[in-house]
Amino acid sequence: MPPMHEVAHLAHLELRTRVLDESVAFFTDYLGLTVTQTVGDSVFLHAFDDYEQTTVKLTAHETSGIGRTNVRAASPEALERRVTEIEAGGHGIGWVDGDPGIGPTYLFRDPDGHEFGIYYESEWYRAPAGLAPSLKNQAQAYPNRGVGVRRLDHVNFLGVEVVPNRDYLRDTLGALVTEQIVLDDGTVAGSWTTFTNKGYDAVYTRDRTATPGRLHHIAFATDTRADILRAADIAIDQGVFIETGPHKHAIQQTFFLYVYEPGGNRIELCNAGARLVLAPDWQPVDWTETERAKGQAWGLKTIESFHTHGTPPVGENA
Repeated sequence: MPPMHEVAHLAHLELRTRVLDESVAFFTDYLGLTVTQTVGDSVFLHAFDDYEQTTVKLTAHETSGIGRTNVRAASPEALERRVTEIEAGGHGIGWVDGDPGIGPTYLFRDPDGHEFGIYYESEWYRAPAGLAPSLKNQAQAYPNRGVGVRRLDHVNFLGVEVVPNRDYLRDTLGALVTEQIVLDDGTVAGSWTTFTNKGYDAVYTRDRTATPGRLHHIAFATDTRADILRAADIAIDQGVFIETGPHKHAIQQTFFLYVYEPGGNRIELCNAGARLVLAPDWQPVDWTETERAKGQAWGLKTIESFHTHGTPPVGENA
């Protein structure tokens, strides 16, 4: 098992959409991100407190879902060590030029087929005229539109099986397993892992369709619970579909709101003040079927679409 913190953090990711213009409008007008550039069929967007140039890359595609998930290595040496481990495990693809603002990127896949990229070189975001912040330790001025999310928080992948993907992040990238759903028969139905001291950066939950490579949701952090409540009001005003919430998860205690962006991808808004995992010898917290049947933290039952909707759609949802 590699040492922790060889991966510095979840960096930026690519979402696919059949309605690029509408998705861009959602990310700018509702979430409050800023378009930085367009390259081919992809639009790059920045959240106001992201030190790197890109937070989300939206790409026009024949369907929805997730493209590449990028993580930044903690150092050039850490990058070299992780690439050696990835190649030894047989999941490597190879080196490519990185997205705008990042250097050479090594591509690989998790056991479920989701594409990842790992890199170190990064050109920090410099706010253009009109977006420069008054606070010099903030990347960009606070947006005056939409929810005003601060940063990308986590990604929740769907997996045919959870354990091989969980173990891959743990054993190859050094992720810490923080919480899990364990069914009565011993099957792990969900696993939350972190590269940092946050409760979680990458999650795998079981895909009931047994289709590899799909997405459950991506999440953006706000400052407070009040921002989540305001996000629900803004959603109503802008015609954004609310799937569930505002409410509080039992797992990780995150205050949440789930919405769909126009391309069909599920987006979570969560408060950035959620729990931190500081213990180096943290042991995973396991949640049983009986405990999960009680619903979320305050008793809200998990709605059925939370178990059935993923992107790209399959079967009767296609």
